[in-house]
Amino acid sequence: ILTYACKTSSAKSIVGVIPYLPYSKQCKMRKRGCIVSKLLAKMMCKSGLTHVITMDLQQKEIQGFFDIPVDNLRASPFLLQYIQDSIPDYRNAVIVARNPGTAKKATSFAERLRLGIAVIHGEQKESECDEIDGRYSPPLIPKSRTMNVTVGVPIHPAKEKPPINIVGDVGGRIAIIVDDLIDDVQSFVDAAEILRDRGAYKIYVLATHGLLS
Repeated sequence: ILTYACKTSSAKSIVGVIPYLPYSKQCKMRKRGCIVSKLLAKMMCKSGLTHVITMDLQQKEIQGFFDIPVDNLRASPFLLQYIQDSIPDYRNAVIVARNPGTAKKATSFAERLRLGIAVIHGEQKESECDEIDGRYSPPLIPKSRTMNVTVGVPIHPAKEKPPINIVGDVGGRIAIIVDDLIDDVQSFVDAAEILRDRGAYKIYVLATHGLLS
């Protein structure tokens, strides 16, 4: 609304500084639903924005949803500096990815700090049933004058999530969990508990956006 008000007031250019882009987590098709972040991007462009500045998008592909320039700034230099300045004995730390999806970010931190990496996988990994996009739809039944009532639609049971596990050694180490966003804190609590059970004596969580909803 503010952007459209500026546009109707003959503003030459309108730059939106949006540290956290709303609905950035909803950037993929799930169960034939809509891609909300793409819809939001189209609305922002239509309202009159000429440039967007944001930070640590959930996925880089979100920049392609916009028809205007988008600058995706990074908070990693500040987080890396915080680790070096504020975590005693950080050389004895290991960078932890809360799930396989954040392993790339954790690897980037580990390489810059020259530390080891650990990945948690299992219960927090989304099952394939959450990514249904139509390919598992029941096949078309050929039309006929008589219907065979014994033929039913095959049922695809949901895959059971594997037991939670950690790839990497965290025993006697400082565990530093890195992520882009803290929304549901329960998943981070569960990750901290499993790290504590595996021998980590200190656990830190570093994230760019803290929604804490």
